[in-house]
Amino acid sequence: MTNAELRMPPWERERVMEKSAGSLSASKERCGIRPVLFEQITEIIDPEPHSAALNMAVDEALLQRVTEPTLRIYRWSRPAVSLGYFSLFHEAERIACGRELVRRWTGGGLVEHGNDITYTLLVPRDAAFFQFSPLDSYRLIHEQIARWLKSEDLETDVFVDETTNERASACFVQPVQYDIVAHGLKIAGAAQRRTRWGLLHQGSIQLPTGLCGRASMLPRAFSGKVTSSQITAETQSHAEQIARDRYATDAWLKRF
Repeated sequence: MTNAELRMPPWERERVMEKSAGSLSASKERCGIRPVLFEQITEIIDPEPHSAALNMAVDEALLQRVTEPTLRIYRWSRPAVSLGYFSLFHEAERIACGRELVRRWTGGGLVEHGNDITYTLLVPRDAAFFQFSPLDSYRLIHEQIARWLKSEDLETDVFVDETTNERASACFVQPVQYDIVAHGLKIAGAAQRRTRWGLLHQGSIQLPTGLCGRASMLPRAFSGKVTSSQITAETQSHAEQIARDRYATDAWLKRF
C-alpha cells in the first residue's frame, strides 16, 4: 500500500484495495496468467488424521503463531460433524447420528466431514489481505478455489445472492453469498473469525471422490510460491492442551 492509502479511512482503503485486486486479476486473466492472493504461502504438511477436537485445536494453535499466509489441509480420524460457534447442539446431535461432534471457533452451520477436503487458511493481522472486509475476503478466497476447480474440469461458480435468506442449520443445504456451487448445488463453504493474531478461515470442499485426491494442488490456488512446513512439537503440545481445555469438553460442545 502507498502512504496515501495508509492514511485513508479503512472503508476507503478497502475499496481501493478491492478495485486494485479486481483490476489486477482481470488483466492477468486476459494475459493467460492465473491471479493469486498472496506473494507466498506456507503449506502445513499434516498427513495424520486427528480427532475432531484436536483438528480445531491445531488451527487455533497455528493461528496464535502465524506470521505469514498459511494453509493447512487436514483429515479426520473418523467421520465427524462440526458445528458453527452459535449452532444449537441438539440440532447437531440429531444430524450427526453418532458421528464425532465438535464446535468450531468460527461461525456458520453444520458441516459433515470425512470425505471432504477440509482446509484452514490463516492470515496474520499485519498482512494486507487482512484489511479486506469479511465478506470481501470470503469472496476472494472462494474465487480462487473456484478457478482451481475449473482447472480440474469441474464447472463451478461463486454464488451471488442479494437476498437476505436465513442460513440453514445444515451448512450445505443451501448456498449463501459467495459460496461455491456446481450445477446449482453448493460444494464449498467456509466460516471466519478475526482475532488479535489474524484471520482464521475454515472451509470445506465437497467433491467427487476422484477429485479429492487433487487436494495437494490447492495451495497453488492462492500463491505461485508455496513453501512447506510441519507442525512443531511445541505447537502440537499446545494444540493438545487447547483440545483438552476447550474443544473436547462438554461445556464447549453444548454451550448453545
